[in-house]
Amino acid sequence: MGIPLGDEDVRELGAPIVNMSIIALNFAAFIVGLTAPWVIVPGSRSYSDVIAALGMIPAYVVAGERLYTVFTSMFLHGSWAHILGNMLYLYIFGDNIESILGRARYIILYIGSGLGAVVFHIASIAFMPSEALINAALSSANPWMIPAVGASGAISGVLGAYALLIPFSRVRMLTFWGWFPLVLSVPASIFIGFWFVYQLVMGLATSVSGVSAGIAFWAHVGGFLTGVALAPLLVDKRRLGLALRILLMKTYY
Repeated sequence: MGIPLGDEDVRELGAPIVNMSIIALNFAAFIVGLTAPWVIVPGSRSYSDVIAALGMIPAYVVAGERLYTVFTSMFLHGSWAHILGNMLYLYIFGDNIESILGRARYIILYIGSGLGAVVFHIASIAFMPSEALINAALSSANPWMIPAVGASGAISGVLGAYALLIPFSRVRMLTFWGWFPLVLSVPASIFIGFWFVYQLVMGLATSVSGVSAGIAFWAHVGGFLTGVALAPLLVDKRRLGLALRILLMKTYY
């Protein structure tokens, strides 16, 4: 695994207005939440109050309460590292998918993948072995009551669509050989494939052990699979054909 630095874009098909707007909205929600939380949730005194009010708490959602949080939670983040990492992935991979799907269908993919991530996250708690839940209870972290926040579920769907539609697009990534930094160029299928396998392995590990890593790995898996399922239904074949030709030209020339 490594840190993505860029890819071969197909912005010739149009500026990624929706993708950049989503990024801007996420940053705006985070910064306003930190500096003036009462603007987002009246009466809030801290960003923690915003997360408590608008984060997706599984126990409430399965009871049919606070269902709006399945949407609001997609635009909240727990830290600067959290939002910077998510927005980096969205910036690099989202523009091509928006260009291929078109703006309206890209929004459907993004929101749909985020909802799929919520379903998988809740299911991962519901099917967690009883002994794992006991371990979680001993650590004072009841997974049913922990607010889930972040755009990573929706972004995982973007990665799924990317791996399915343009798997041979090259991704530049930063990795390390010991202490030495290396910049490599690999097919998107390899970069995203390793990313997905890691999410799956970590999801299985946390489900069995009940020890939370503070990351909703099953939400990532669910968002990714939802993106893979939605992409063929939403793809604009004409735009995809144009994108493939652009990428092939960049690959061979």
